[in-house]
Amino acid sequence: MATKRIGKQTVKLQNPPNIIATACIVGPKEGEGPLRLYFDEIIDDELFGEKTWEKAESKLMRETFAKVLKKANKTAEDIDYIIAGDLLNQCLAANFGLRESEVPFLGVYGACSTMAESMSIGSMLVDGNFADNVVCLTSSHFCSAEKQFRFPLELGTQRPPTAQWTVTGSGGVVISNKGNGPYITHITTGKIVDMGIKDVNNMGAAMAPAAMDTIVSHFMDTGFTPEDYDLIVTGDLGAVGKEICDELTREQGYNISKVYNDCGLMIYDRQKQDTHAGGSGCGCSATVFAGFIYKKLMERVINKVLFIATGALLSTTSSQQGESIPCIAHAVSISNTIS
Repeated sequence: MATKRIGKQTVKLQNPPNIIATACIVGPKEGEGPLRLYFDEIIDDELFGEKTWEKAESKLMRETFAKVLKKANKTAEDIDYIIAGDLLNQCLAANFGLRESEVPFLGVYGACSTMAESMSIGSMLVDGNFADNVVCLTSSHFCSAEKQFRFPLELGTQRPPTAQWTVTGSGGVVISNKGNGPYITHITTGKIVDMGIKDVNNMGAAMAPAAMDTIVSHFMDTGFTPEDYDLIVTGDLGAVGKEICDELTREQGYNISKVYNDCGLMIYDRQKQDTHAGGSGCGCSATVFAGFIYKKLMERVINKVLFIATGALLSTTSSQQGESIPCIAHAVSISNTIS
């Protein structure tokens, strides 16, 4: 019997795992944004000393893995699993970036929801006594993502106002069975939601219904309300998607406005940096969580967070075949106390 399940989509962890360390590395543009003081490292070259964008992204993940191990005072031998993914075909940033780690590896793909998906799986492994220490990692890179999903940068294609800017960065966390918190207490796994949107330059509108669905499911399953949280943060809906998600959630009877923010709006100054609707990419929610949010939890400025990373499950093939955009959102409830 699945004794840890509550409601339809949520798991309440009986031995809530600890997040004992985080690390994040970002690109130059992200380093010019409002969260620049919260990142562990800001690189000054989009290529990161490599010959291709893809190799640079792999290096971002490799260096973030090394950095988060050091901050956790762990070695690779202490880690039971790495759970990682990215936006590229066959998750090649993770596969190539971590191929020398010699740690059991689970590659996952949830598009921009990958960080919450990784943390969900890692938490269940630790809570279930299948692992003592798990590293969860994601990355994205503006140039490699544009090259794969949209147009070569050399074309200088004009972006519409609804478009978002893929974050160049990698974020990672160490989840452990020992520590003093913050604790991962609940996980709400999202369903695929497809409202028929086909505009690949409006990811926020496509993903917002999935975010709302997971947020409402979390409240219904757990009995929590928006007032129980100091921060409810979605990953990468941007300005358009955040407004839609807020409105849709209110229509379902939950007003999250007072505590709601979005990683895609937090990481950039949209006006000064010309990022249109805001940030996106696996690295967006990962670096905002590993940098800003985790530090605020550790400082007790905030004590309970609902972290919902959102993903658009499209590919260039599906777009060219005229398919709509299926979306997903996964929620992780994190608290400084066990509830």
